[in-house]
Amino acid sequence: MQETETIEFKKSLAELGDGLNSMAAILNKHGGGELWLGIRNDGRPVGMDVSETTLRKVSQAIAAHIEPKIYPEVSKVILDGKSCVRVTFSGGEKPYYAHGRAYMRVADEDRQLSAKEIESIILRKNRSDRGWDAEPIQGPFKPDTAKLRAFVRRSGLTWSNAQGALENLGLYVDGHYLNAARAFFAKPPALTLRCAVFATSSTSTIIDQHDFTGDILALIEEAEKYVLKNIRIGMRLNGLVRVDVPEIDREAFREAIINAFCHRDYRDPDEVRIAIFPDRVEVRNPGILMEGVTLRTLKTSKVSRRRNPLIADLLRRIQLIEAWGRGIPLILEKAPNVRFSQVAGIFITEFPRPAAFEEHGENPDSGAQSGVESRPESRPESRPESKLAMMIINCLAKEPLGKIEIARAIGHQTVSGELKKQIPWLLEHGLLERTIPEKPNSRLQKYRLTPKGLKSIHSPDP
Repeated sequence: MQETETIEFKKSLAELGDGLNSMAAILNKHGGGELWLGIRNDGRPVGMDVSETTLRKVSQAIAAHIEPKIYPEVSKVILDGKSCVRVTFSGGEKPYYAHGRAYMRVADEDRQLSAKEIESIILRKNRSDRGWDAEPIQGPFKPDTAKLRAFVRRSGLTWSNAQGALENLGLYVDGHYLNAARAFFAKPPALTLRCAVFATSSTSTIIDQHDFTGDILALIEEAEKYVLKNIRIGMRLNGLVRVDVPEIDREAFREAIINAFCHRDYRDPDEVRIAIFPDRVEVRNPGILMEGVTLRTLKTSKVSRRRNPLIADLLRRIQLIEAWGRGIPLILEKAPNVRFSQVAGIFITEFPRPAAFEEHGENPDSGAQSGVESRPESRPESRPESKLAMMIINCLAKEPLGKIEIARAIGHQTVSGELKKQIPWLLEHGLLERTIPEKPNSRLQKYRLTPKGLKSIHSPDP
């Protein structure tokens, strides 16, 4: 045996004090190792009197003089017929101190650390504790200078050069780029957003899907545009100006999208997802609530916890979020019927869609905002080439159905006015046909796809 950076020998119990210094040094360098008592520096066992009292003294000395606390294994070992003490130890709470001083292992020696070196260890530990966004990027990284310059200008900082800007933003530390820089400024972009529209309240039939690649800021915008493209838009008059009014409050679902990118677990390979159903819109992100936060306290607590502090700070710099965590209160204020859930490691923010509007022609914001009028030309389902038409076509792909069966298949409670408009249009354009053409108004009437209708199933427009 010989001494190494993780193994230290001491001849007797009298040298235990120096042995504790070596333990602290090894912990600070390697996080664990072994201390042997009863062995000379050259590795030759000389032995010592080892009793239960001896083992207790060693254990008590470690507990009294090493901070933070560690819980080593102290045991008696026979080497070459001689009794020795082996102390096996480990710990992850750097820096460690012995007798109030910090040491670092260098070869088989223990060097006392300066205040500056201790500070550096603490800063590295804090960055590691802060999560994925503060960890160094693994592999090559090339920042998109144009995006970085635009961000610096938007956040009110002064531009010098790319590396200087990243350093000022806390994204270049100790010669390493941090993961948050990759999420915002990687070239090419490093993140993916997955969006889809479904025909029914389940994910069995997809009407439209699109995957976007980009940085956090670009994907937030793409997610918002996708939602607006695929939900109903009403209108109200503000004086003589027409103002668009989405069926789901725009501030609320935008905040949910921002929260999804800000608080997701980036160690999980899954993506942020937007799922649009006839009865709801879901914003999904990998990563459940932080420890100490429950679905119940989420709605009432005034304190927020951040999984990705660096990402949150970057979003705060350009005023996409606030430092005081008003995201959930804002969502609840703008969309009181919002629901939160956690399934299989995924956090879901769910916005119910106002079914009454679709079924009875009512205003999507009735009861919430006054003076709002329906604007059919802005609603995808009011156009013959709408998503509703595709929903009808998809649900008829397996078998003929009557109007009531079609309504139920696409998640409606009744046969809505929009459904009544779309079926004649599909018949007129040769996409559907009646099963009893000689009796158009028969109560047994059903509808099936024509060859033209079958061809349109995989097309975005009928």
